[in-house]
Amino acid sequence: MPSVIVCPACDLAHRFTAAPSSGRRQCVRCRAPLQRRENASIDTAIAVAMCAVVLLVLSNAYPLVTMQVNGSFRDTTLIGAALGFYAQGFKSLAALVFMTTVVAPLLQIVALLYVLIPVRQRRRAFGEITVLRLLMRVRTWNFMEVFMLGAIVALVRLSNFAHIAPGIALWSCVLLMICLSALSGITSPEQLWRWVERSRE
Repeated sequence: MPSVIVCPACDLAHRFTAAPSSGRRQCVRCRAPLQRRENASIDTAIAVAMCAVVLLVLSNAYPLVTMQVNGSFRDTTLIGAALGFYAQGFKSLAALVFMTTVVAPLLQIVALLYVLIPVRQRRRAFGEITVLRLLMRVRTWNFMEVFMLGAIVALVRLSNFAHIAPGIALWSCVLLMICLSALSGITSPEQLWRWVERSRE
């Protein structure tokens, strides 16, 4: 059965054929590129994932911000923000913040390392197909960018009423957001399957 490529822009299915001389495949309907050139190394993907692990730990171990109000200091962590919503009765919002800023990034990084490290050693991880499918679903729940945008807007507004000092975790979250974006670009589904197939040769 011939392979099929689905256009990411218009969802038109194309039969997989040999790459043209230009090295690029385009959708016949909307002319969007069907595949990008995958030049990333598996070592690069593992290194970025390990960097993301460190940044995720820092983001949850140190305060996001420190506020000085009337001579008193208050700070909060990433998990503390979710707990704060829960304590105020916003249980659904607390669960959403926790899932999208802590659980989803952690699952994405761990799933990638679980698959990529054995693949680099020409081995197969137990249940790697299931883990890869889980990874594709988890990526849609990673909203670190939305959280950071909301946090920055809130901090700008609070700066009129209190002295705000960014914490280590805030900078770690910014770097983590960049790392996760880079990781998603390096480890596209096509590239992941290509690495897995290459490890079986």
